[in-house]
Amino acid sequence: MDTLLLAFGLVLIIEGIAPALFPNKWQAYIRKLAEQPITDIRNIGLFVLLLGVIVIWISQ
Repeated sequence: MDTLLLAFGLVLIIEGIAPALFPNKWQAYIRKLAEQPITDIRNIGLFVLLLGVIVIWISQ
């Protein structure tokens, strides 16, 4: 459970870096992302998910 909380905390830190350091660029990126087709967003999400699974699998 401690490892899961650590991993979750690291994800929150990494996800918070861009909006904290570059709020204007981050906002423009989110607006541009919102204009993308749903299939593109889904494909990006699936790719990132698969990449995360591979990284975890390799690290074990």
